[in-house]
Amino acid sequence: MSNEKSVLITGCSSGIGHCVAAGLKNRGYRVFASARKEQDVADLQQQGFESLQLDLDDSSSIDQAVEQVLKRTDGHLYGLFNNGAYGQPGAVEDLSREALRRQFETNLFGWHELTCRIIPTMRRQGEGRIIQNSSILGFITLPYRGAYVASKYALEGLSDTLRLELVGSGIHVSLIEPGPIESKFRENAHRMFQKHIDSLHSVHRQYYQSLINRLEKQGPAAPFTLPAEAVLEKVIHALQSNRPKPRYHVTFPTHLFALLRRLLSSRAMDRTLLRVGGSGRR
Repeated sequence: MSNEKSVLITGCSSGIGHCVAAGLKNRGYRVFASARKEQDVADLQQQGFESLQLDLDDSSSIDQAVEQVLKRTDGHLYGLFNNGAYGQPGAVEDLSREALRRQFETNLFGWHELTCRIIPTMRRQGEGRIIQNSSILGFITLPYRGAYVASKYALEGLSDTLRLELVGSGIHVSLIEPGPIESKFRENAHRMFQKHIDSLHSVHRQYYQSLINRLEKQGPAAPFTLPAEAVLEKVIHALQSNRPKPRYHVTFPTHLFALLRRLLSSRAMDRTLLRVGGSGRR
């Protein structure tokens, strides 16, 4: 039982965030479902959520959201599920500094700032759960996902360090590492690809066409794709267990590659990842 414990979730307009918000609300948690756009906040409110605007790229938006939540809960917050993120496709050599900066602003710096604003509250309570929605690409790499991979690798390192620093505080930090999940991730990635990558003048343009076809494909684009409820199950365990796991693997590919990473040499792993992710022009 949740006993009306409150949880703040980012990126609730669709996909994993929306699913987790609904699942926790149905289980009795007091859920604060945040989203970046005002219209998405209004839609969530119409669906019965306590919703507020939170733009991870904007420090003032983060401050205002935290203040609103703590005001409504009399200064208490049991859980934080950092989820709002996007993927920036493109070869590393085609990524501008601005594209890479924007990827980190949303996927890492915003999460870090929000988490640091919440930690003092959890310290005062003597308990709390910080759950980071990472990725299979937080511990393996694939070609043409460099910006997203870099942001998730950084998230994993920061979260592992934070977990060590919070030992004894009653605050637990968990990483969730999904593989392919049903969401609008590809749709958003396609938009960012068009915005930041000059595919026509790239040496990788031949591969980019297959990348675009995958991003535009309707329905699951990868084998072993699971619904967002698979992530919800892990979030529930991370919130309720007396000993939440440091890492939760979600989907068969995540379990498989976690094993292969331990068994294969770096070069053997590279060959495997090139077969999975495509090699393009080298």
